[in-house]
Amino acid sequence: MIHRGPDDEGYYLEGNVGLGHRRLSIIDLNTGHQPIFNEDKSKVIVFNGEIYNFMDLRTQLEQKGHIFKTKTDTEVILHGYEEWGQDCVSRLRGMFAFALWDKSKRTLFLARDRLGIKPLYYCKNGSKFVLASELKAILEVPNLSRELDLEAVSDYLSFGYIPAPKTIFKGVYKLLPGHILIFRHGDLNLRQYWDLKFHPEQGMSIEDISEEILETLQESIRLRLISDVPLGAFLSGGIDSSAVVAIMSGLIDEPVVTNSVGFVPREDSELEYARNTAKLFNSNHNEYEVSPDAVDVVNKLSWHFDEPFADSSSIPTYYVSKMTKQNVTVALSGDGGDENFAGYRRYYYDRLENQLRHRIPSFIRNNVIRLLAGIYPQFAWMPQIIRAKTLLTNVAHDPVYGYFNSMSQCLPGVKNKVMSGDVKRQLKGYESIEVFRHYYNNADTDDPLSRIQYLDFKTYLVDDILTKVDRASMANSLEVRVPILDHKFVEMVAKIPSDMKLKGKESKYIFKKSLNKVLPPEIMNRKKMGFTIPIGEWMRKDLREMAEEVLFDRNSDSTFLFDMKYVRTLWKQHLSGMKDLTQPLWTLLSFQLWARKFM
Repeated sequence: MIHRGPDDEGYYLEGNVGLGHRRLSIIDLNTGHQPIFNEDKSKVIVFNGEIYNFMDLRTQLEQKGHIFKTKTDTEVILHGYEEWGQDCVSRLRGMFAFALWDKSKRTLFLARDRLGIKPLYYCKNGSKFVLASELKAILEVPNLSRELDLEAVSDYLSFGYIPAPKTIFKGVYKLLPGHILIFRHGDLNLRQYWDLKFHPEQGMSIEDISEEILETLQESIRLRLISDVPLGAFLSGGIDSSAVVAIMSGLIDEPVVTNSVGFVPREDSELEYARNTAKLFNSNHNEYEVSPDAVDVVNKLSWHFDEPFADSSSIPTYYVSKMTKQNVTVALSGDGGDENFAGYRRYYYDRLENQLRHRIPSFIRNNVIRLLAGIYPQFAWMPQIIRAKTLLTNVAHDPVYGYFNSMSQCLPGVKNKVMSGDVKRQLKGYESIEVFRHYYNNADTDDPLSRIQYLDFKTYLVDDILTKVDRASMANSLEVRVPILDHKFVEMVAKIPSDMKLKGKESKYIFKKSLNKVLPPEIMNRKKMGFTIPIGEWMRKDLREMAEEVLFDRNSDSTFLFDMKYVRTLWKQHLSGMKDLTQPLWTLLSFQLWARKFM
């Protein structure tokens, strides 16, 4: 895992316990070597991430008599555990994954940050317990089975990622965000220490809420400027990243180093918008254009992601990270704005579908509309306004199914045909929609929009967006900080009524109001583009030869999972242009690339 920490390495080995660490030096460059011990060496820690309030915590601990040997945030966690026990995690503000060995209690204490910004994998393999920041490190354990978890394969086909706590391999797990794990005397115990609550506060004016949003975001960004190495920012030209750059420019003396990525052809690029924002705030701006030949990096990315991963925006994320690393070691991003403030267009459609469900009698929905949805054609050449198949399908089912259908990489009907008969038999009726249903039902709110946001925080945000950014950035030894996902900011936004986030057709309504003082109207009002790559068109042209060779490789160890005859039908339909089957085909292609390295 040298890419995650090229600057230093350290080990603790005693008896049957071993801890190892790779370091990317950010704070306390000279004395921050890990593992770090307490005063009598009865406790030792390895840590990945940043604790932004560590100086305040250090002051509290020094007042209680704790003696520090370094200036690192890592040592603060260790002494915090001595003082407050496992509850120390509730005092930490930042992104973190750590393993702390308490020698006196023979106890291993693991924790992951509230939103899941930093990864942590673990496996109990017979008498062994193994943990790592990346799955590939656990796979080095001798005699570890690489048996596929077929439920995880099913989930991957639906979502394009594998939702926690599962991994692609049976018996290996991701520690859930906001959870701790205690391993003692062979027993493993999990406990949740944080959850997101949507309890809207009534009576506050738009002006007061807007002011609180801006002040809390400014504080979050200020905390994330703590660094002993150069830092900059990702800039797409959209509201979220522009807001981060705007506030950064008012908090530091020198120009912000901004970094942007776009696509060839030009109409798929946001570079012009990013360039205008950079000029507005006088940043030191850098650009990179991704062309079809750059997709060769997917082979490299399939190794870095460790699991099948089908979000094609990992490609530009990798390249913007690579470019950014040439200038700085730390970058701030705008991730989390859409989840916090209902910025995705799908939230509007989900609300529209809920309104239709309430207005149309269930008899008509279950019989007439469901029948229409089944026979309605879905062709890429049809005008957008009459492509109603998804809407009809969603309205004919309950809200969870509707959202699941909208988010699926392989639509349920396609997925059922893609999976081989043997796999379906072994799944014994398992349905990936239950992942969504679990979180939808667990949301501590009755508000439909808030329930969908909660679901996204627990699935799409952590296992797609944050996984993508972590792997693509750490592949380039770059640390990315996400101020819009500061847990205090997220908790504050969750108290805002949902109709202030999605007001009519306008998403991020209250966020835009709060940014009036820092961003001009041309940034706030421009159409959302998203960080999408024209991968579907590239597969028909520049990538066709590579895609066919990988998809239909007869020597692949993974073809038993899929009905390859049906996959070839999908491929022909996509090439003809009659149907846009980018999502299922890219999902399958990404799986096959992964299988070449890990099966």
